[in-house]
Amino acid sequence: MISYKEKLRKVSTFIFDVDGVLTDGDVYLLNDEIVRVLNSRDSYAIQYAAKKNYRLLVITGGNSESVAKRLEGLGVEQVCLGSSNKLHVYDTLKLEYDFQDDEVLYMGDDIPDYHVMKKVGVAACPQDAAQEIKAISDYQSPFNGGKHCVRDVIEQTLRVQGNWFNDEAFEW
Repeated sequence: MISYKEKLRKVSTFIFDVDGVLTDGDVYLLNDEIVRVLNSRDSYAIQYAAKKNYRLLVITGGNSESVAKRLEGLGVEQVCLGSSNKLHVYDTLKLEYDFQDDEVLYMGDDIPDYHVMKKVGVAACPQDAAQEIKAISDYQSPFNGGKHCVRDVIEQTLRVQGNWFNDEAFEW
């Protein structure tokens, strides 16, 4: 069996869920608007990976245009909102961006992520993911969703590939 660290060597594409991965899963209402909190350490890692020419995509069941705008501002190439069938969306993105399954690290936390995670090269989850997701994950971050688990997997991947902490790391 290949260790997840070995699998990280092939990763060129990161795909993330939002609720429970990029956020802690809590949803707040502010003036009748749904508000989600993104972690600044995750944000730093996302923009850094984008600068290093990694492909970053998001597949989420949520419909927050403000979250999509923020993530796209960090360098996420596409945010697929309202994704009721994540496997279908994944297969569509695979055709559109021409990547292979073994080049993908997907981080999800709950049952809608299951089928995509069974397909990709590296399946990762936050520490507080659903039991079914933990059971199929190559890697469980020691961090909960929204608490820099995304930074964890991006940093590990870039370190393994020799792309972490170089001259570009000091500029946001």
